[in-house]
Amino acid sequence: MIAAVDHVQLAAPVGAEDALRAYYVGILGMTEIPKPPALAARGGCWFQAGPVQLHLGVEETPAGGGKCRCRAAKKAHPGLRVVGIEAYAERLAAGGATVTWDGNLPGHQRFYSYDPVGNRLEFLEPVPTG
Repeated sequence: MIAAVDHVQLAAPVGAEDALRAYYVGILGMTEIPKPPALAARGGCWFQAGPVQLHLGVEETPAGGGKCRCRAAKKAHPGLRVVGIEAYAERLAAGGATVTWDGNLPGHQRFYSYDPVGNRLEFLEPVPTG
């Protein structure tokens, strides 16, 4: 039986860690959490807010050269529930992040944003009924 989502893994190119930290910590307000030593050597970084963890793993250029296989998720994305969505959207916009509102999910306010490497993130908050 599945009990919960432990984390969501997103892709990033080698060397993007500083830009990711600026976005996930500086703009989103998440906390960077240490990776276990055996995994830290692979690069990337992990972030947490409450029980939510996002792991950004790097994908290196294939051996022998060639183009990096790293591809940010453009359609697939984590949906992150927030409290005070309008103020949160203002925080992202003030930090230089793109905020695109989408009113197509009944019973919710939501918007999309993209991290510095192009991963799509959805932020949503249920609308009180009654």
